[in-house]
Amino acid sequence: MIDLYYWPTPNGQKIRIFMEESGLPHRAHKVDIGKGEQFKPEFLAISPNNRIPAIVDQDPAGGGGPLPVFESGAVLWYLGEKTGKFLPKDLRGRMDVLQWLFWQNAGLGPMAGQKGHFSYYAPEDLPYAIDRYTKEVGRLFGVLNKRLADREFVATHYSIADMSCYTWVVPWKGLGQDMGDFPHLKRWFESIKARPAVERAYEGVPEPYTQKRKFTDEERKTLFGQTHKDR
Repeated sequence: MIDLYYWPTPNGQKIRIFMEESGLPHRAHKVDIGKGEQFKPEFLAISPNNRIPAIVDQDPAGGGGPLPVFESGAVLWYLGEKTGKFLPKDLRGRMDVLQWLFWQNAGLGPMAGQKGHFSYYAPEDLPYAIDRYTKEVGRLFGVLNKRLADREFVATHYSIADMSCYTWVVPWKGLGQDMGDFPHLKRWFESIKARPAVERAYEGVPEPYTQKRKFTDEERKTLFGQTHKDR
């Protein structure tokens, strides 16, 4: 049994998709990041960076007691290993998936997150920051579009790389992008969106970055104002 700790953000949704696609038995626990539940000691024991998603495998291979895993890319990799699904076993196929998984975690996700932050969460408009991250997200969408020009999926077959990238393409409108500029990406996006498991994972989940949000001072500190002194 897997215990999944998440909130329906793009990173949290990656693991929700995997669970729906794989049918892996799990218990889902929402961690309300707006209320600061990610700072509870019991969650920090699982995810020391106070970020979702994270899992605890209650029955890991080899025994040894429950195994916690944090960081969305590591969680997807672990679940692919555990189930033997959506992660190729051959060297070339495996590296093809893993390098695109790392690409998303190091590039697309952080840049899209910064674009979303400065456009919708920042207390004041900072045109330079908004322009900087809008352009960078567009560049990364272009990288993915070129990759998908001659293939159905990010790697050879549908994989954790697709799951990882998809959730950060979902808010394309809020990220200031026009899907008409990325025809191969658009075709891929629509095909992933239509998968029954993806539809189930997104049922009732609002699209992020659709309107500028107002936060209380406490909410803003909880989400964006933490320093080393608060740990």
